[in-house]
Amino acid sequence: MPTPILMPALSPTMEEGKLAKWHVKVGDKVKSGDVIAEIETDKATMEVEAVDEGIVADIVVPEGAENVKVNAVIAQLREEGENFSPGAKPVPATAVPPASKQTVPAPVPAQTKAATKVEPTSPATLAVAKPAAGPAPQSTSQRVFASPLARRIATQSGVELTLIHGSGPHGRIIKSDIDAAAKGGVQARAPAARPAALPATPGAPPPVASALPDARLFYPKDSYEEIPHDTMRKSIAKRLTASKRDIPHYYLQIDCALDALLEIRKSVNEKAPKDGPGAYKLSVNDFVLKAAALALIRVPGVNSSWTDTALLRHKHADVGVAVALDFGLITPIVFAAETKSLAQISREVKDLAERAKAKKLKLNEFEGGTFAISNLGMYGIKNFTAVINPPQAAILAVGAGEQRAIVRKGALAIATIMSVQMSCDHRVIDGALGAQWLEAFKGFIEDPVTMLV
Repeated sequence: MPTPILMPALSPTMEEGKLAKWHVKVGDKVKSGDVIAEIETDKATMEVEAVDEGIVADIVVPEGAENVKVNAVIAQLREEGENFSPGAKPVPATAVPPASKQTVPAPVPAQTKAATKVEPTSPATLAVAKPAAGPAPQSTSQRVFASPLARRIATQSGVELTLIHGSGPHGRIIKSDIDAAAKGGVQARAPAARPAALPATPGAPPPVASALPDARLFYPKDSYEEIPHDTMRKSIAKRLTASKRDIPHYYLQIDCALDALLEIRKSVNEKAPKDGPGAYKLSVNDFVLKAAALALIRVPGVNSSWTDTALLRHKHADVGVAVALDFGLITPIVFAAETKSLAQISREVKDLAERAKAKKLKLNEFEGGTFAISNLGMYGIKNFTAVINPPQAAILAVGAGEQRAIVRKGALAIATIMSVQMSCDHRVIDGALGAQWLEAFKGFIEDPVTMLV
């Protein structure tokens, strides 16, 4: 029986993607770990590795196909010597074993059956129940995720799948896990070690239609050009709509004097190497990122994320920097930014921005993070309000530095002032806590030498 290759979910929020390129063709032999395709998601193009081994029997989804749903069959593998007719109908991702082969605990009333909705399930999670002595099967809330080849080898070897830690994508059990278990034994895992499904993104919206009327109803048909939404724009709309609806935002603003920072920046850049791998040129945003990271360590309550059962207090300041692209917005992350020098941060942000614009970021370079910065100062924006990007609990909106009249020691003076506004998740950050963080941030910005020691 052929083994289906499914469209993978490369992030918790991915629903569909574009099959950008195939690295294999019909007849090629593949093994677990081989790169077989490139998938273009809403924010990046990523390589996909095989989790099973076999011979490519059929390419179901052609190269360049768009809007391919997660868990759709994109190709099929066959074993050596197995007969296969090209074009044979693939095993559907939502297939359910025939009723005659399932173990049904008790009859289900007809009206209950009619109201039951069958959730899409990967073929890797489906197994035909066979009457046999042994432990009772686990409930569906503790389903075991394993590839078809791994299940077949486990059955032949007598290996209990429920006792194995999967090393494949999202904890999926693959052939190498079974081989290792058969040789060296297996270790029991905690029941909750592998969830039944990918964790839902905090604040993810239910799939319901917008209550707002379609904008096309208000304009003559020949008065506009219709540009279809791409995957990134759909993702941005969904996540930020959910954020504003489900996260209780509130906002704190503070003004920071930049004069000392600008002097140090000028002095450092004059002495910085201009060429070679060690070259850098510091921007005001590099100082902002470093100050934010240090403030997160000094006021750790802000460096947290919300879950329904606990607050996640993060050990490092992983700061995302919003990068505007021609086709949307992405927030690559500078990890453990509190440990890095300004020169390191400058080089890293430049590299991340360049690869973001080329859609070459890896998933772990823009998913997660503990805080974010959105800077529109280069456009002359004085102040603005940013929307929190879950699972983070805050984002800092940074405006332009401009000369303003201020009162200093009772006398009128001129200073370069930058206004910043922090959007806070009130479930995580109370007003006083947010104010403490802004106070610490302002201290680092106005006395930048403290960032260098």
